[in-house]
Amino acid sequence: MPVSEKISQMHLVDLAGSERVGDTGASGQRLLEGTNINKSLSVLGKCISILAEKTSGKKKDVVVPYRESNLTRILQNALGGNSKTCMIAAVSPASICFDESLSTLRYADQVKQIKNVAKINESPQDKLIRELKEENEKLKKKLMEGNLGSEGGSVSSKMIS
Repeated sequence: MPVSEKISQMHLVDLAGSERVGDTGASGQRLLEGTNINKSLSVLGKCISILAEKTSGKKKDVVVPYRESNLTRILQNALGGNSKTCMIAAVSPASICFDESLSTLRYADQVKQIKNVAKINESPQDKLIRELKEENEKLKKKLMEGNLGSEGGSVSSKMIS
């Protein structure tokens, strides 16, 4: 008798850090890394914006550009697929970080607007087998309680097995 199997994925992505060239003073390889991170964050923001608009009903026929960045490609199912997603926004109370904190909160607000409906993926055959087994168990239970026995007759446990 095959056992049903559930599989899930978990992605932990840290988007923290200032990638502003003026703030970091980066040069060379660090500057190139910062540029790539900024590109990924920009595409992620674009995807989140489009998904939020689709959820609100403003835009229905717009294609979400998941393939423009490795980050968005990896997070495709988490962003707009069959999944449950949680975003933790870390902000700083320091006045020097006001702009970044405000930007993070706006980002998180857009993410909050995306509504995914997660459901268990199950093949039609597996679903039918599961439903039939559940119905079979209910009928066995009713038989044992005497609800489905013939009038005046009794049902032995040998007949049920």
